[in-house]
Amino acid sequence: MIQKLIAQIAAKKAPIVIGLDPQLSFIPQRILDASIQQSGETLESVAGAIYAFNKAILDATADLVPAVKPQIAMYEQYGIPGLMAYKKTIDYAHQKGLVVIGDIKRGDIGSTSEAYAKGHLGTVKVGGKVIAPFEEDFATVNPYLGYDGVKPFIDVCRECDKGIFVLVKTSNPSSGEFQDRRIDGEVPLYEWVGEKVEVWGEDLREGQYSNVGAVIGATYPEMGRQLRRKMPHTFILVPGYGAQGGKGKDLVGFFDDDGMGAIVNSSRGIIAAYKQEAYAKYGEENFADAARAAVLDMQEDIQGAIGRRFCS
Repeated sequence: MIQKLIAQIAAKKAPIVIGLDPQLSFIPQRILDASIQQSGETLESVAGAIYAFNKAILDATADLVPAVKPQIAMYEQYGIPGLMAYKKTIDYAHQKGLVVIGDIKRGDIGSTSEAYAKGHLGTVKVGGKVIAPFEEDFATVNPYLGYDGVKPFIDVCRECDKGIFVLVKTSNPSSGEFQDRRIDGEVPLYEWVGEKVEVWGEDLREGQYSNVGAVIGATYPEMGRQLRRKMPHTFILVPGYGAQGGKGKDLVGFFDDDGMGAIVNSSRGIIAAYKQEAYAKYGEENFADAARAAVLDMQEDIQGAIGRRFCS
């Protein structure tokens, strides 16, 4: 699966993933009103509005980016209808030829982790039929319960040609409370986890990179540079660009010399671009056009910062 992502990045010359993390405040009122008129003030109407919003964003940007990353919590909060919108978003993204990274941050033990892995990346059997429930291509995984919480995902990656991105150094301000703690007074915990991720992916490599990737926040560029050197076969998902403060100049160290090795996420910086002063001219009516403009600006920023074109 990592080779599919790399091929898409090379074809579109954009190591960019759009975070589809819709909030009601991002959705134009006309879309929400139309859905409420159809379904009433219900969870179904919110889910319908979310999907309509996502669909418009995808229609406007799918030719520019290789992947999208829906954050499941933004859908789960609206119950079963929200999860149905999540699944419809995944399916529509696949119709548009995009790689889908399910931002689920799952991690548990034994059969529970196995169930998460099967539900999101693998398959289940119903009678004589094999069904893929959610069908993401990648999923984010929390490793802090240990290897037995990650192994079921790795097994499914091997069986179904899927991938994972393991949380190593996250972009949030308080991540250091635990992730920066030194083990035996020497190695920071995040670095130790990163080394484990590199090992876990050894037999899942497709060329230079493994299907077992890492999440490292753009807000910690020096740590990203350090981890890039320690994980030469690990593809990096980089959250924290734009709204969280990360800029193109911060990202150089996350990439390898050929311009590969990382994909950068922007969520509200793209999907709610029309609310920013820089894209205010588009207005709420043309929110999807504003999102497209934000993607083009992000692409220019990243390419300008790393000083090279993207090639396979």
